Formats: sequence, structure tokens, C-alpha cells
Amino acid sequence: MAKSESRSFSKILKSMLVVLLIVAASIGATLYYTTQTGAQPLNAGNDGVSVASAQAAVTPPPPPPIFVSLEPFTVTLRNERASRILHVAITLRVTDEASRQVLTTYMPEVRDRVLSRLAEQHPVQVQTTEGRAKLVQDLSNALEAPYLPQPQGPSIQNVLFTAFVVQ
Repeated sequence: MAKSESRSFSKILKSMLVVLLIVAASIGATLYYTTQTGAQPLNAGNDGVSVASAQAAVTPPPPPPIFVSLEPFTVTLRNERASRILHVAITLRVTDEASRQVLTTYMPEVRDRVLSRLAEQHPVQVQTTEGRAKLVQDLSNALEAPYLPQPQGPSIQNVLFTAFVVQ
């Protein structure tokens, strides 16, 4: 009986040693791999590119976005059956500081252009995804037009609705 217990104990011990050896080899391989790949960039290869020049070639982070918030708009939308109220808050994402300055300087005209486009909308169409996408395009086109006497209008990346309610 003692022999069978010692045999089962030795089998368990051998199994534990094999598992421990596999775990140790796995940890060793992982450490080796991470230290080797951490020492040089992935795209450096053997072409002689140094770490410093590879880091210098990395593009700088993009500049922070520039947003111009407009005061909320409330417009009456009319159709053949009834009138509806559209309440919308808009934020514009512009490409540069000059565009932000143009929009800020000409804010009364900016608001007039937005109000004109909003008043043209049909109450049912403006509630659909396609209708909102068309409204974004219409507003972008209207706001990118030059503000006289400026020769060029602002560059708008996106028109964002921060509130949109139709009642």
C-alpha cells in the first residue's frame, strides 16, 4: 500500500514540476520578448534607424479642436396642417483660429443665416436622420459663405447639434 501511495505521490510531483517548468519557460519567453521589442520600434528592423530618429519622425499630436457655440435657436416650423416649434442649440467645429474669429465678429449675420435655414425646414423631415444630415450640410454651406467685406468665409469642419427638440 505504501508503494502505491509513493508512486502516486511521485506522479503528482513530476506533473507539478512539468507544469512549473512550462510556467517558468513562458514567463522567461515573455520577458525576453518584451525587453527585445521594447528596445527598438517595431518598424525599425535592421535598416539602421536609431531609436531617437524614429521617435523624432513620429507625427506630433493633432491640435486641440476649436469650437464656436451659438446661442440656442427657437423657430416655428409650418406645414399644411399645423405649426411646430423647433428648439436647437448648435456648436460649430472650425479648422482654425481665423475661422473662429470671423464667426465671432459676424455673429449677428451668422445667427441670421442659421435662422433662415431653420425656418425653411419641414417639421417631419427635420426629425429624420436624413433630414438632419441635410440640415447639417445646408447650415455648413450657408455659414462657410464669405461675410462681406471678407473675401473668404470660415472653414467649418462640422455642425454639431447639442440640443434638438421638435414640439
